[in-house]
Amino acid sequence: MRGRKPVRPLTEVADAAVGVFTDKGFRSAGISDVSAALGLSHGALYTYVDSKQALLYLALLRAVQPEAVNTLAIPVTARPPQEVVALVKAWAAGQAEAAWPAAARSSGHPATRLIDQELGGIIDALYGFIESHRQVLKLVARCAADLPELAQWYFVQQRRAMLEQLGEYLRQRIRAGELSPVPDVPAAARFIVETIAWFAMHRYGDPDSAMLDDDACRRTVRHLLLAAFLPATSETASQDGGQQQKRER
Repeated sequence: MRGRKPVRPLTEVADAAVGVFTDKGFRSAGISDVSAALGLSHGALYTYVDSKQALLYLALLRAVQPEAVNTLAIPVTARPPQEVVALVKAWAAGQAEAAWPAAARSSGHPATRLIDQELGGIIDALYGFIESHRQVLKLVARCAADLPELAQWYFVQQRRAMLEQLGEYLRQRIRAGELSPVPDVPAAARFIVETIAWFAMHRYGDPDSAMLDDDACRRTVRHLLLAAFLPATSETASQDGGQQQKRER
């Protein structure tokens, strides 16, 4: 098999692997699933990769560095778990500011910031990051459930840390009287992230929701999350009333 001439570009193999691993995860997916997606025989796929582990590396590389796949020698060889995790960690490090804007880390005096713009900016950044990178995030999350090293990084070091950071942000702004009190801050942080994640990523896999307008979803999520956390004031109420009157004219 190693002597065969490849009949498909490696990028096509990588794209098929991304789809299979995102759908089935690492443990349930097999070489035959990817070969079937490509219309190749099980044995023919070994022209491109030497194992399922190599196929996972190829899929992750395609997701985080699409063009880097073209630099790989065929057949692609398996990489150790730490190298697989390092690949995803390097990608995440380059995206940190986009996913979590500096505004969320600010602890300036209330008089120096507009809380609706600050929280709105955080919502917009999280939504934009998840929407733009939903393929990578779905692939990593699906495979992390089967791979301890990836799970430790993704679920514990990344997602849990991000939720704790968002929770601390909410706690500070609630103490300052800028955001409304909530029954439980960790649950509130999870509510924000999961609401954004469903509309920015998961709804694309829901046949009843995939057709929703992207911009309408972004604006509606922002509007409803701000309404949930900003204190109700006569000023904001009058602004909302004025906007409603304009729409009705």
